[in-house]
Amino acid sequence: MAQITYIEAHGQTCTVDLPEGWNLMQGAIANGIEGILGECGGSCACATCHCYVDESRLPDLAEPSQTELDMLEHVAAERRPNSRLACQIKATARLDGLILRLPAAQE
Repeated sequence: MAQITYIEAHGQTCTVDLPEGWNLMQGAIANGIEGILGECGGSCACATCHCYVDESRLPDLAEPSQTELDMLEHVAAERRPNSRLACQIKATARLDGLILRLPAAQE
């Protein structure tokens, strides 16, 4: 399990326990977190699960694939150095305590 904290665009904070192997988009949708749409179901084809990862935790994540980098070119909100797609981040014990901030727009 990994405790992941999502901070919605309007400031609401929600911390959830995610089973290992779930992606962070699945965790947001399953827990009713506003701000992640996941229109493609997690296949890295829509960029509607754009999030900002706490910069201090970026080294804990696998490097984004070229497909993810390409999709990040199409995000609706500002792309930042810590922008990632939540569907491409799998929950692991190493990510326990991770904080994700959600942008104001996904489309």
